[in-house]
Amino acid sequence: MKFWQLALTAVALLIGADAVAVVELPALTVTKDADGSENYSISIQVLAVMTILTLLPSLVIMMTAFTRIIIVFAILRQAIGMQQTPSNQILVGIAMFLTIFIMAPVFEEVYQLAVEPYMEESITPSDALQTASQPFRAFMLEQTREGDLDMFMRLSDHEKIDVIEEVNFFVLVPAFMTSELKTAFQIGFMLFIPFLIIDMVVASVLMSMGMMMLSPLIISLPFKIMLFVLVDGWVMIMGTLASSFGLAT
Repeated sequence: MKFWQLALTAVALLIGADAVAVVELPALTVTKDADGSENYSISIQVLAVMTILTLLPSLVIMMTAFTRIIIVFAILRQAIGMQQTPSNQILVGIAMFLTIFIMAPVFEEVYQLAVEPYMEESITPSDALQTASQPFRAFMLEQTREGDLDMFMRLSDHEKIDVIEEVNFFVLVPAFMTSELKTAFQIGFMLFIPFLIIDMVVASVLMSMGMMMLSPLIISLPFKIMLFVLVDGWVMIMGTLASSFGLAT
C-alpha cells in the first residue's frame, strides 16, 4: 500500500473516531452557583478553547510586539536590496522568538494570575479570561500613542473615561496597531538612510565614469552588506527593537 493510501486510511479512522466522540459528548449543561453565576459543560469549554486557538495567529499579530518587529525586518531587507534573503520563513521565525523574548514578562504575569489559578479551579473561565487580558491591556496602553487612542475613541463615540485604563478593549486594539505601524515605519526610515546614501554615491560614480548601462544595485549591494556586517547590524537592529519596547539594552 502506498504512503498516500495509508495516510487516507489513517485520516478516515481519525474522522470515524472523532465522529463517535462527538456523538458521546453530553448536551449543553448549565449549572447555577449560589451567587447566581452560571458554569457550562466541559464540551462547550473545549469548543471555546478551540475557537481561541483558531484566532491565536491574529491575536499574536494584534496584541504583541510581532507587528513592529516583522515590518522593521521587511524594510531592512528592502533597504539592503536583497529581495529573498533572508527568506520570509527566517524573518518570521526571528520575529516570533524576539516577540516571545520581549513579551516574556507579560506571558509570565498572565500565567501566574490567570492560567495557574484556572488550572487549580480556583477561578471561573470568565474570570480567568478577564484577568489574562489585563497584562496585555497594560502593555498595549504603554505602547499606544494618545493621539491614536483619541481618534478611535472619537470614531467609536466612546463614553468619557476618568482614567485611560477604562478604555474599551476593542478601541484599544486598533489604536495599538496604528501606533505600532507608525513606530515601525519610523524605525524603517532611519534604517533606509545609510543604504540610500550608498546607492546615491555608487550611482554618481558610475554616471561620472560613463557606465550608465551598469545597474548601480549590482555594485552597491556588496558595500551595503559590508557596512551592515561591520557595524554588527543584526545586534544593533534587535537591540533597538527591544529598547523601543522599554527593555534595557
